[in-house]
Amino acid sequence: MELLTTNNVWMMLCAALVFFMHLGFSFLEIGLTRQKNTINILFKNFFIITMGLITYSLIGFNLMYPGDFNIIGKGVLGFAGAGLDTSIGADLTYNVGYTYWTDFLFQGMFAATAGTIISGAVAERIKINSFMLIVFIYVGLVYPIVGSWQWGTGFLYNLGFYDFAGSTLVHSVGGWGALIIIYLLGARKGKFDSLGKPIAIPGSNIPLSAAGVLILWLGWFGFNGGSVLSADPANTSLVLVTTCLAAAAGGISAAVLSTLLYKNLDITMFMNGVLGGLVGITAGADQMGPTEAIMIGSIGGIIVVLGVALLDKCKLDDPVGAIPVHLFAGIWGTLAVGIFGSSASFEQFMIQLASVGIVGLFCVICTFLITIIVKLFIGLRVSEEEEEKGLDITEHGTKAYFSS
Repeated sequence: MELLTTNNVWMMLCAALVFFMHLGFSFLEIGLTRQKNTINILFKNFFIITMGLITYSLIGFNLMYPGDFNIIGKGVLGFAGAGLDTSIGADLTYNVGYTYWTDFLFQGMFAATAGTIISGAVAERIKINSFMLIVFIYVGLVYPIVGSWQWGTGFLYNLGFYDFAGSTLVHSVGGWGALIIIYLLGARKGKFDSLGKPIAIPGSNIPLSAAGVLILWLGWFGFNGGSVLSADPANTSLVLVTTCLAAAAGGISAAVLSTLLYKNLDITMFMNGVLGGLVGITAGADQMGPTEAIMIGSIGGIIVVLGVALLDKCKLDDPVGAIPVHLFAGIWGTLAVGIFGSSASFEQFMIQLASVGIVGLFCVICTFLITIIVKLFIGLRVSEEEEEKGLDITEHGTKAYFSS
């Protein structure tokens, strides 16, 4: 009982830390976008966490973790039933590490993250109703279906795929969705000139974004630390060390590379490099040593800088760098398990690569279909006039800041 209590308290603390990450995402998005869209971003982030938790309790949790009834993970559409099981909730033999209630709460916090990744990438030009409908379907169905294939002991699990805390199952799932939506949505007005050259659109509050990144780093103690699924001292301490070292290395490598390429000490690249290192280590944080963590984080930071340049070249507008951070670094982190992990081998690398492809294809197809249907029936993008005025006024009828 003492062990269960210790493990359960740690898992609940980690759930709280992952919840705290939603404040970090909000700050990051607000600071890197224009002041006239602040309320819109806050509204979307509040919607994601509130809708995400309710949807996950009604449908998502039983899609991902139906136990003996893991039908969907075995390839047939179905799930274990609607709602949470109150009889299991009171059962202290549910798991040696935590109770059923704690399991739901921790995993529910993860579910909402996929939607938050999309929120940043589509900022400043998507209709709020369209966004809410797309994210409702994506978080409610797409995320738990993919999660069931691995964490619900489905076919990817049986294949030998490994993703400790979600470089693919959380971050890339959100990143794939974001990529397809911004392709269909188009760039913000003024982002590219007549020749297709990118034009910087400065954010409104970089110190707020910096606070957001540091909050996210802190939240990753819960994101990765909680994925040990117990308070085991050896595994938990290792995961926290590899997580922090990768974050630090990602920030340094991104800062150095962006300075060499652009002759400018860019704080936004530094910050996103930290996040790229965090996303990169997430798939194998429990399998790496300090040296491997630094290498993975460093490459993650480099990928973020190059990813931003790639999106600009492709004329894709991602105001906060969500796709380079979560998709590109997420893919890298997943593949890194097959290169640096304790079970590293050519076979493991190919399993990781195939799994990235399967998840990517599924998410791309689902996002494309969902977004096209939404665009057809209610539209996707606000008008040029509404975009110019800002979504705070046109979508919400108020402003975030008022002069005295």
